[in-house]
Amino acid sequence: MDMTNKMETTEKKVWYKNMPDPMVLIFMILVATYLLTFIVPAGEFERVVVDGKTTVVADSFAYLSDVPSVHFFDIFVAIPKGLISAAPYLFIVFIAGGLFHILQRTGALENAIGVAVNKAGVQNRNLIITVGTFIYGFFGVAVGFENNIALVPVAVLISAAVGYSSLVGTVMAVGGIGVGFALSPINPYTVGVAQGIAELPTFSGAWLRAAMVVSSLALLSYYICTRVAKMDFKEPDSAEGLSKDLSEYTLGKKDKLTLGVFLAGLGIMLYGVFSNGWYINEIAGLFLLMAIVIGAVNGLNANNIVKQMMEGASGVTAGALVIGVAASIQIILDQAQIIDTIVSALSSLIQDMPIAVSAIVASVVQGVINLFVPSGSGQAMVTMPILIPVADLVGMSRQLMITAFQVGDGLTNLIVPTSGGTLAMLALGRVSYEQWLKAILPFMLFVYALCWVALFIGQMVGY
Repeated sequence: MDMTNKMETTEKKVWYKNMPDPMVLIFMILVATYLLTFIVPAGEFERVVVDGKTTVVADSFAYLSDVPSVHFFDIFVAIPKGLISAAPYLFIVFIAGGLFHILQRTGALENAIGVAVNKAGVQNRNLIITVGTFIYGFFGVAVGFENNIALVPVAVLISAAVGYSSLVGTVMAVGGIGVGFALSPINPYTVGVAQGIAELPTFSGAWLRAAMVVSSLALLSYYICTRVAKMDFKEPDSAEGLSKDLSEYTLGKKDKLTLGVFLAGLGIMLYGVFSNGWYINEIAGLFLLMAIVIGAVNGLNANNIVKQMMEGASGVTAGALVIGVAASIQIILDQAQIIDTIVSALSSLIQDMPIAVSAIVASVVQGVINLFVPSGSGQAMVTMPILIPVADLVGMSRQLMITAFQVGDGLTNLIVPTSGGTLAMLALGRVSYEQWLKAILPFMLFVYALCWVALFIGQMVGY
């Protein structure tokens, strides 16, 4: 065997570069979850409602004896149930896919990006990617996670304009939003809820989180430009790209009007999110309205708008269905009532460790729990009433425990198959879950190491 063949054989043995189809991978996790129900006994914590919020009573865990067993056939029943439970994510992917298909067909977004990149200079493409990563990171910090789903296709077009693949644009958008949301110093869903439970001032201790998010976004930018940009990536047939040379792009009156409608829609979305508590359903409804208005502005009749929406939705069907199949994992866990048992067992791991080490281990524990409780605020409600007393017992500051929770919960959203928002963004970026893992897993090792160093420093300086 010559050296080339040896290298190819070695390459094939790297586990994260030889993964099964996303549907197969998630089904394997579903089967593993089913098998887990025979090992992990059912149990639950007592819960009380305080100020309209359900929270867990610490030290109230008890095993349950009267829980119906999960049968083999329930694996397959869980899939349609998962599709139903994940319906809001499925529909926003379909509607957003239709919206961006119409927007792409108008040429307005492509023209705008072509003009902007031409002025910036394609030779500065790494600078463009870096700035884009920080912009998406800012949206993650300030706006949220799922609320930014609509911005992913824009990043894909930007990467195409500078000569990079859809994978680069998707990592820039999803990675930037994900890191920003995960480490945000002002995240109301994780930090806000956790600090409320810990009786700390809202968004206190922001300096360490701000340092972590800025350094992590810088690391992500470097990783994209030096590694992701060089990865082999087969563009899907439905991938959108630039159709002409950069010097040929101009913005006409109809383009400006179309972009005006799109930006106004995003502005309304932000107002709705911050002022009226909008979430997936309201945002999906707004996207539908935006698609209709943009279609009308560009002279499409009702039949053509529907046709374009259907074409756009069909292009993201595979990605949308992955979301529903992934949601079936939660169905099995809920049916077996083993989530609280897992949380209780994992929480007990950190009680007899040195404080700095226990903060790092707490982040790992929260990352594992995130597979079973993918909601950030939900995870805070379940784990913080347990881990805050643990922090007091071992001498760890409550602020550091919350930051460890934020690192573990937030960053794993980028890789766990139960994160509906991540899968929805990947569907719009036309990047499969398998391709995503190949690209993002090495970065996860680096960013976790960086955050663990930050947690260690936090303990040393009395954070």
